[in-house]
Amino acid sequence: MINLDKLAKAFTKGVYDIEDRSRLVIQPKSLLSEFTTVKHGFLFIIRGGARIRVNGTVYELRPGSVFHAAPGMQMDSQVIGQSELEYYSLFYKLDMPEEMNCTTEFDSHFKLEPGANLKIIELLIMLHQNTHPSGEIGKLRIKELFLSLMHQVLIACSYRENDSSPNQKMVDEALAYIKLHYMNSLTLGELAERHAMSTNRFSYFFHKYTGLRPIDYVVNYRMERACDLLKAGNFPIHEIADRVGYDNPLYFSRLFKKKFGVAPSAYR
Repeated sequence: MINLDKLAKAFTKGVYDIEDRSRLVIQPKSLLSEFTTVKHGFLFIIRGGARIRVNGTVYELRPGSVFHAAPGMQMDSQVIGQSELEYYSLFYKLDMPEEMNCTTEFDSHFKLEPGANLKIIELLIMLHQNTHPSGEIGKLRIKELFLSLMHQVLIACSYRENDSSPNQKMVDEALAYIKLHYMNSLTLGELAERHAMSTNRFSYFFHKYTGLRPIDYVVNYRMERACDLLKAGNFPIHEIADRVGYDNPLYFSRLFKKKFGVAPSAYR
């Protein structure tokens, strides 16, 4: 089994370039005769199924499967089932520091199973749309999207491996994410997708460990931060509302009064 922590470490410490990315749709029963791979790359299966043989090892890929291969491997494939095969390919070049022992993972073929995940598909679409980045800032955006993609894949795989039930660690990670991004537009769907879970299941386990539903926790955390801002200076109410994630100051004021019993201006 592939070591997820080593993969994460490699993408954290390594120097890499995204060399090519594309979206392909292959007709049912199509065959791809044997060829030799020339780059490191990932395949992300979106729709349909495929049977891939690499150096004699056979993999069955379904929607939600992620397959990796390295240069110099003998590979052939066949579309299985009655539907088209749709997938995204992503090829990269990775240079590892000498002191890191992660090369075995990236010089091998393996399959990951994060499962069908809307966030992963969304990131793949954005990567595909940025095929020709403009300048160095555009290239930085590509790396940001790629890291977000791999983070989502590895998190989803990790939770599927430990599917007995989400634990305190999952909730702690969700809480940390909320505390970093409370000023942004957060939805239950987004929080659940980050942990490869349905909204109902994520909400259940979040409530189990915190006593609050996810969005109730977000609102409470925002109100606490609003209190800090009210104490810190004479900022306009609309500016405080915006800083804690509300573009409607009247709605913010209603939430604040509901929690503390007074309007923000009276609290100050």
